[in-house]
Amino acid sequence: MDDDLPPDLERLRTLETWAVLYLQRVRQRIAAVERQEAQPQRPPVPAVEPRPPGGARRARTPDWGLAEAGIGVPTTTVHRGDCWARGKTLVPTTAERARAELADGAQACEVCSPDRVLLRRS
Repeated sequence: MDDDLPPDLERLRTLETWAVLYLQRVRQRIAAVERQEAQPQRPPVPAVEPRPPGGARRARTPDWGLAEAGIGVPTTTVHRGDCWARGKTLVPTTAERARAELADGAQACEVCSPDRVLLRRS
């Protein structure tokens, strides 16, 4: 006889009952896994939105922008869209409107000099 089992019949019957119940649980789990594996596999749903090809996309930088007059800014200033001196409140605009603003007296940025491009004669 094995040494790890109890010697009396009552405890052996208890272990037998537990083993039968546990074996039923194992068989139920096996059946559930087999049913799950029999179903067609779907690709997993990503937890986050996939990145577009080429990495994360930023908002498009406007070609031209206006820094409106306000506190600390005496006049409207015209900037190129990629100007580092534009500040955080650059309003994207078209080249036509930027030209019109310059013609109406708006200041051209001294850093990016948009007037050199916008008012150039072709």
